[in-house]
Amino acid sequence: MGQLPVMRRYARALTRDDTDAEDLVHDALVRAYERRGSFETERGAGGKGLRGWLLSVLHNVFVDRRRSRTAEARREAESQALAETVSAPAQEHHLRLAQVRDAFMALPEEQRAALHLVAIEGLGYAEAAATLGIPQGTLMSRLSRARATLRAIEDGAEAAAPTRLRIVGGADDPTR
Repeated sequence: MGQLPVMRRYARALTRDDTDAEDLVHDALVRAYERRGSFETERGAGGKGLRGWLLSVLHNVFVDRRRSRTAEARREAESQALAETVSAPAQEHHLRLAQVRDAFMALPEEQRAALHLVAIEGLGYAEAAATLGIPQGTLMSRLSRARATLRAIEDGAEAAAPTRLRIVGGADDPTR
């Protein structure tokens, strides 16, 4: 108890705040109690007296707290830098996807089947034609009409949707 004023003064000097100093003294006393066996060892080996040992514990608690706060601030700054601050609302994406799905489903069945096999499943023209049991020229004609219909729908909705619908696969696809 006689060391409390000394510990409080030192804690105020370290923290520059009365409330933080009291918290520091409390934490230092808890740590000192938990590690009271180390004081007995030091005293028996000609080490510091009680005052020096308590001030050493107080100083170590202060350093540990400062390191912890610095590390926490660094982690928070890193996580904020990594976190995307603005994300596109999911509603727009879902709405756009629903529009594309509705346009695709509005196609006649033979055009929808041809477009699905070529654009979504990635089949070549000959393979898609064989799958549907139709000549390759008929498949290409259905694809052309399906794409033209989707482009017409897209051109009508262009003012509402800033991105352009791109149908992949087939002769219109520059990557093929």
